[in-house]
Amino acid sequence: MTLEQTLIHLHPDVRDFLKRDQQIFIGGAFTPTPNADRIDVFDPSSGLAITTIPACGNAEINEAVAAARSALTGEWSRLRPADRERAIQKLADLLERDGEVFAQLESLNNGKNIGLSRAIEVGASVDYLRYMAGWATKIEGHTLDSSIQAPPEGSRYMTYTLREPVGVVGAIIPWNFPLSMLVWKVGTALAAGCTIVVKPSEETPLTALRFAHLCHEAGLPAGVVNIVTGYGHSAGAALATHPAIDKLAFTGSTEVGKIIGHNAVDGMKRFTLELGGKSPMLLFADMQDNQDQLLARLGLFFNQGQVCTAATRVLIERSIYEQTVEKLAKVADSLAFGPGLDPTAEMNPVVSARQRDRVKGFIERAEAAGACLSSGHRAVPERGYFVAPTLVSNVTPDMEIVREEVFGPVIAAMPFEDEEHALHLANNTSYGLAASIWSTDLNRAMRLTRALKAGTVWVNTHNVLDANLPFGGMKQSGLGREHGREGLEHYLETKTVTIRYQ
Repeated sequence: MTLEQTLIHLHPDVRDFLKRDQQIFIGGAFTPTPNADRIDVFDPSSGLAITTIPACGNAEINEAVAAARSALTGEWSRLRPADRERAIQKLADLLERDGEVFAQLESLNNGKNIGLSRAIEVGASVDYLRYMAGWATKIEGHTLDSSIQAPPEGSRYMTYTLREPVGVVGAIIPWNFPLSMLVWKVGTALAAGCTIVVKPSEETPLTALRFAHLCHEAGLPAGVVNIVTGYGHSAGAALATHPAIDKLAFTGSTEVGKIIGHNAVDGMKRFTLELGGKSPMLLFADMQDNQDQLLARLGLFFNQGQVCTAATRVLIERSIYEQTVEKLAKVADSLAFGPGLDPTAEMNPVVSARQRDRVKGFIERAEAAGACLSSGHRAVPERGYFVAPTLVSNVTPDMEIVREEVFGPVIAAMPFEDEEHALHLANNTSYGLAASIWSTDLNRAMRLTRALKAGTVWVNTHNVLDANLPFGGMKQSGLGREHGREGLEHYLETKTVTIRYQ
């Protein structure tokens, strides 16, 4: 299949966008980069290169940060909160208008199912922008009844706090939910009154570059949103270490997150890190019957397992262990392969050849260590970056497949004897992003939600998020929270004002 054959059924605006010379967005304008190398961008379902992007470095990052710094004290800073709210709402309206274009671009570039792109990448992103727009007019400080004793005698004091934008934000976006993660950072930064420089993943940059057109059309003041492409080790590193960045917002692996955190501390920058996970799913014998389809599609193999909250450790009560593993394995082996743009395909490619080979390496090492593959033996399409959904059993807690984040459609199943044993297995990890409990026993659910060491705990569901629900991890799954009031707080500074009077 040629590239033309791949693209022929796409929305005309998608085809037109892919034919353009992709440019970065700095200071409200699309900026050519004649001295930068180009990076190929691929369709994971075919392995074909579909366009190229600039491989930016220090020069482009410097220019983008300077534009954001200028905008921070320019027209943007003089807008009323209600004006910022309208600007974010305008972005939401434009994204909704062009939703099908963004959905197709995301499925083409990332490989994910078009239904998921429409519902999550676009639909939930529109909702997120509208939610965050509302916060622009609801940022508030406090008046404080202080007991200050200071001369001259008889002085009284009026004390209050102001909540001000933290400044210029540097945001580094992962490849698994590219548009969603972009909107999470941009929407929150704009609501707080910040300006932002975004570096999307070099593997999935297309919706970020298309989003720049919406920022231009929405009439955002020049430099408020800047989008620069490039590799993590060059453009990403330049952004993370830039002295004029006030806050770093990173979503990605724990390994890279630690580097970002060290850079932030060295520069005394504010930072939030949403990192990896090895989330447990606790299945008790008293859970509702016939949940295997929901478990597999929502928790285990959702987005090909390329989800930081994916239930990659399935802990199953001993009395139902064998039958549950058998059911889940059957579901895994029934999922139909296909490209993301095929709405009937249930198992799509992973994002890249590198990621495919990484995931397959985990599977091979697990087998070599004595694990059993209860599913995953069937052939995958020859073209594209496919991995068969794999349920691994006969594992022990010390195995790599149980302890390390795979970020692919690979799940490890282990039995537990009782509630105490389940809790021990669940918390026996360096991660603490999410967990889920499946039981009809309300008392058990209430006990375990408090005892599990995870930033989010779901009961009888998994992988459900909302703009007003704080999201983030414990332990090595990150620092800080996104979404809701807690997420906004990380983009604000507190200033205390004390006035003496008599």
